[in-house]
Amino acid sequence: MQALILEQDEGQTRAEVQTVATSALPEGNVTVDINYSGLNYKDALAITGKGKIIRKFPMIPGIDFAGKVYSSEDSRFRIGQPVLLTGWGVGENHWGGLAKQARVNADWLVPMPEGLDARKAMIIGTAGFTAMLCVMALEEAGVTPQSGEVVVTGASGGVGSTAVALLHQLGYQVAAVSGRTSTHSYLQQLGAERILDRDAFSDSRPLEKQTWAGAIDTVGGKVLATLLAQMNYGGCVAACGLASGPSLPTTVMPFILRNVRLQGVDSVMAPTARRLAAWERLAKELPETFYQQAATEITLDQVPEYASAIINNEVRGRTVVKID
Repeated sequence: MQALILEQDEGQTRAEVQTVATSALPEGNVTVDINYSGLNYKDALAITGKGKIIRKFPMIPGIDFAGKVYSSEDSRFRIGQPVLLTGWGVGENHWGGLAKQARVNADWLVPMPEGLDARKAMIIGTAGFTAMLCVMALEEAGVTPQSGEVVVTGASGGVGSTAVALLHQLGYQVAAVSGRTSTHSYLQQLGAERILDRDAFSDSRPLEKQTWAGAIDTVGGKVLATLLAQMNYGGCVAACGLASGPSLPTTVMPFILRNVRLQGVDSVMAPTARRLAAWERLAKELPETFYQQAATEITLDQVPEYASAIINNEVRGRTVVKID
C-alpha cells in the first residue's frame, strides 16, 4: 500500500510517500480502507519537524481518517461499514491516516453518521469535531444566542472556520478574529458579522470593557488573556489551541470579579459518548454550503508541500487528502 512515511535522519524529519506492506501495520482489531484523511496543524508540525509530535520512527502521520472497514474482529463493525476516526494518538504514536489502510483499536472508531460520507467527514475532521466540542462547552455554560456576541480567534483556520459556520447556523452573532485581510470575504461567507484584526488582542489590562458573551479560542497566549479581560459577567471561553504559545499572562480578576469561566476543550481523548453526540450534531447542523467553502482537496504526494504552507499560515479552512 502507499503511505506517507516519516523518518528521522540526524535529527531532521524526512517525509516521503513509500510502498509499505500491509503486514507491517500495527496491532489492532479493525482494518480500514481509507478514502480520505485530513491535514491538520498537528500533522503539519509532525511532517515538517517543527514540533515534537512524534518520538518513534518510522511513523505514518494523519490524526484523522474516514473510509470503510476492510476486516474486523469486533462485532460492532462489519466489513464494508463506513467509519471515521479522530484522535486517540493515531498519527502520533500509532500509524495514522495518511495511507491507504490503517489498523486500529475498534474503540477508537465512530460509525459514519447519517448524512455524511468520507469526504464530508474529513472536511469536518479533527478541526470541526473540536469546534463542535467548543460550541457544546459554551452551551453547557449557559451561553445562548440571546446572551450576546461570541468571538472566534484563529477564525480562518480549520477549527475557527467550522466554529464560525456552526455558531452562525445556530443563531449566534459571531465576530471573527484573523490576522489576514485576504480571509475577510471567506469569513463573511461562513457567517461572521464582523471581523477584527488579531493585533487588537495583543495586549490588555487585567479587566477591559465587557464585550463578549462567549469565545472560542484557538490561539492562547496574550490573545486568550485579552479575551478573558473582555468577557461579560458570567461569560465562558472555550480554549482548544495554543498557536501563539502555551503561556497565559493573565490575572484572577476576570474569574473572581466577573464570574468568567475558562473551559479547556480536548478532542484527542474525548469519551465515546461525547464523540457520538458531537458527530451527530455536526452531520445535522453544518449547512451544505460549508463543504464547498471550507475545503481544499489534495493528493498524498502534495502533503509535504501543504504541511509547510499550513505552518506558514498560508492555508485557510480545511485541507483534505484524497487517498483512494
